[in-house]
Amino acid sequence: MTIQWFPGHMAKARREVTEQLKMVDCVFELLDARIPYSSSNPMISDIIKDKPRVVLLNKMDMADPRETAKWMKHFEAEGVYPVALDAKNGKNLNMVIKAAEAVTKEKFERLAAKGLRPRAIRAMIVGIPNVGKSTLINRLAKKSLAKTGNMPGVTKKQQWIKVGKTLELLDTPGILWPKFEDQVVGKKLSLTGAIKDSIVHLDEVAIYGLEYMQMYDLETLNKHYNITIEENDSYLEIFDQIGRSRGMKNKGNEIDYESVIELVVRDIRNAKVGRYTFDRVEEVGQPDETE
Repeated sequence: MTIQWFPGHMAKARREVTEQLKMVDCVFELLDARIPYSSSNPMISDIIKDKPRVVLLNKMDMADPRETAKWMKHFEAEGVYPVALDAKNGKNLNMVIKAAEAVTKEKFERLAAKGLRPRAIRAMIVGIPNVGKSTLINRLAKKSLAKTGNMPGVTKKQQWIKVGKTLELLDTPGILWPKFEDQVVGKKLSLTGAIKDSIVHLDEVAIYGLEYMQMYDLETLNKHYNITIEENDSYLEIFDQIGRSRGMKNKGNEIDYESVIELVVRDIRNAKVGRYTFDRVEEVGQPDETE
């Protein structure tokens, strides 16, 4: 499953981000806490270069808290300031401003030493589509200023948004890299909703999700769908059991696999089965490495 999806507005967004970098003090890279590696755009490090960066692990409420803790330590070891948050429910939002103050402290101390008056921190917020940028901005600003939506690619242009007197945010359109050579990364992005369902094979995505739960949380998988799957059962057997358990059959009394596949993807994507982190620190390597 090699995915190619690079709409024109995303190519334009990359150019605009590069041009606007000189106007900001730091960069917020918003990641999906369920896939901290896979949702980190390989182009971001090259684009922002030495600009101070804060990594925001959003949707922490949908991720495995034990794995999130490991990622926090990993980013700290890499010299990046991490914050885990839940923008939708407003959890840990105060940590975002504190992180911005921490990474820009030296710069503002230098400005103060030169006799310049204090001003708000200017931060650019970047990330791939559907990681929750607009939701986070609206929460921080306490207003509905940025458009939100469940479909990837809602934000189409840049805008400055004030967060009290302390912070000014530059929202940017989601940037997605042109091509996914790693098929597993593509499946993770699809499973968490970063890629439009119309451009992927959902059966492969559902199979990946089921195999993950088979390996790491078989008991919850069986309980959620009221089935009795073993560790080595095939994905077809799992589909069959789920179809029978949920009554998903067509007119010929055969399993409606399309409906089962859509159900599995939807349940995992919306954390109805459980809280999962599909990127594990020990398995994926460095989250900042580029192709």
